[in-house]
Amino acid sequence: MVKIKKALNAGIMVVLFASLMGITACSGVSEEQMAELEALRSEVKALEKEVNSLKSEKAALEKEIAEKNAKLDECAKTKAETKKNLEKLGM
Repeated sequence: MVKIKKALNAGIMVVLFASLMGITACSGVSEEQMAELEALRSEVKALEKEVNSLKSEKAALEKEIAEKNAKLDECAKTKAETKKNLEKLGM
């Protein structure tokens, strides 16, 4: 979750910086500025890709947690039944 927030914050900063560069460059864009803009666009794409990857990872982890919680619930039920049966036997 922290990684996603960091990636989103970095992405927002890059987009804001790119927007500012676009606004301030009204008198014409030099090749250096275009190269910088392209680099920033690439960085934004990379960050968006990372965000999507982290979202997928988060979903997989949540699924894994749900499966383990289901197993824990099943074990608790089995334990309760076993305990009940042992009490019936007087143990």
